[in-house]
Amino acid sequence: MKLTVRPAVERDIPDLVRLLEQVELVHHYGRPDIFKCGGRKYTDDQLCAILANPHTPVLVAVGEDDRVRGYAFCIFKQFTDDNILTDIKTLYLDDLCVDETCRGQHIGRTLYGAVLELARNSGCYNVTLNVWSCNPSAMRFYEACGMKPQKVGMEVIL
Repeated sequence: MKLTVRPAVERDIPDLVRLLEQVELVHHYGRPDIFKCGGRKYTDDQLCAILANPHTPVLVAVGEDDRVRGYAFCIFKQFTDDNILTDIKTLYLDDLCVDETCRGQHIGRTLYGAVLELARNSGCYNVTLNVWSCNPSAMRFYEACGMKPQKVGMEVIL
């Protein structure tokens, strides 16, 4: 399949919602104590605002039919004049998803490569992300892409 990565636009919202629902189910099944079943991360209005904001780029991988096969939601972060943090610019990868019907076709790697290119071209020092420990396949994917743990979140359930 010929794949193109481009910035997401409003006409992509139905496909983005479909993929966001897939991610939500992975999280719900992994941690039903935290994630609601059938919840929606963003409303259509929130998605429109994200797509319109240059600080929150969204990349989509599309086939020749322009149907979205995967996405990468990103956020530029910089802590200028922080008391302890340096002024580096970071691209935070908030969410990456490949349609469950298209997995194994290197779409995730293609999207991840486009995220790295966006970060480099934007003068970022690094790319960061959070991954839920209940999603070991995502952890393996990011490690295979060369990512290393930066910090670890821990909890105790009371």
